Amino acid sequence: MGSFSGWHWLVVLLIVMLVFGTKRLRSLGSDLGSAVKGFKEGIKDGDTSSSPPSAPEQNATRELPRSDTVDVQAKEKIRSSDYR
Repeated sequence: MGSFSGWHWLVVLLIVMLVFGTKRLRSLGSDLGSAVKGFKEGIKDGDTSSSPPSAPEQNATRELPRSDTVDVQAKEKIRSSDYR
């Protein structure tokens, strides 16, 4: 009554293959493998990107404009189109 024997697992595998088919199981295996590979690469990339950026990267970052600033050229275009 403990664990299943090898014959039990063979019967279960045969039933699963009959229900799902070998093509679907093969694609499921490849999809699962690519997902695990992508996960491992993401973890590896996350570890390297968590280090502080170097000096050239810090200078390359650009500040975004504040939301309360007004673009003068856009404001002039709006004014000129009001008079047409």
